[in-house]
Amino acid sequence: MPISAHDIEALIRESFPNAKISVQGDDGSHFAAEVIDESFRGQNRVQQQRAVYAALKGKMDGSQGELHALALTTKVPD
Repeated sequence: MPISAHDIEALIRESFPNAKISVQGDDGSHFAAEVIDESFRGQNRVQQQRAVYAALKGKMDGSQGELHALALTTKVPD
């Protein structure tokens, strides 16, 4: 079953309720997301991205995952 940009944003929003989140893509499996959240302050980029991937709750796991590819950008607010 394909996943939508809205579904991805909703999953991320559960873990990052105050984040600015932008998800783009409409082919059902390849997306790009930008997540800007204060909770990232003091974390390196790998830690930030792991936190977002954890929020996706296994949607990217293995070859049978609903989400095939996610180009992810994470930032702290200016």
